[in-house]
Amino acid sequence: MTALKQWLAYSALRVGLAVLGVLPEPAIRWLGRLGGRLWYLLDGKRRRMALRHMRRVGEPPSAAVAVFESYGRYWAESLWVRPRRLPAMWKRMTVEGIENIWAAREGGRGAVVVLPHVGNWEAAALIGVHELIPVVAVAERLANRRITEWFTRQRAMFGIEIVLTGKRLTPALLQALEQGKFVCLLSDRDLSGRGLEVEFFGETTTLPAGPVVLARKARVPILPVAVFFQQGAGHRAVIRPPLPPPDDLAEGIQAVARELEELIRLDPTQWHLVQPNWPSDRASG
Repeated sequence: MTALKQWLAYSALRVGLAVLGVLPEPAIRWLGRLGGRLWYLLDGKRRRMALRHMRRVGEPPSAAVAVFESYGRYWAESLWVRPRRLPAMWKRMTVEGIENIWAAREGGRGAVVVLPHVGNWEAAALIGVHELIPVVAVAERLANRRITEWFTRQRAMFGIEIVLTGKRLTPALLQALEQGKFVCLLSDRDLSGRGLEVEFFGETTTLPAGPVVLARKARVPILPVAVFFQQGAGHRAVIRPPLPPPDDLAEGIQAVARELEELIRLDPTQWHLVQPNWPSDRASG
């Protein structure tokens, strides 16, 4: 029965891809926002979390609706994009701080790129393709093998080399850094629960230690990046100055937290965080 459910889920994904793939880009944006708004109305638990997070960043309650609309746009765009559409996506992308990429890459080194769940983070790989920098990212091994393979193909289309979670993950990422590649890691949520304690938006929580551990072991810089949706079509990438390889794990992760705060504050309504992220969130139910 499990195998049947997995096949049905994958088949539904393929049907959705086929339908969305023929629509024009403005229709995709509209559908994404509509789907996000419906999600906001129907999912009270995640709506409450979005409201809490928007209060943390000083936004009014109405901002939570925009968070869901932006998240819907992310999913619609991810399902809609095709290789033939990538050149047009690049033409409509503005990049701020491109010089920081080359500062991080000085001497042919790799870098650990830390990103928040903002806008369309996968579009950041287009910068690597344009600048001829190999990009590596991590993907979770899902129970549904077919969907895992689809996610891997989808990210490969953006020019992203995928390393799946498992025992050989850290050695594979260290090797990539040694080869001068950029390892991109979403870093604003501690999914494993084994992260390091930091102050994040004025409240203590944990963030994943992986980015700092990798940068410290490989002696490479940490590069904070976010890619926001523009008002209409297109994206805006913001690349912050690189952080030096950290000597101290606690200081390194706190520095990452500060950089993520700076990026998120540029447009909190595009921060797709609708899950508990602080101990008080979980305590509140």
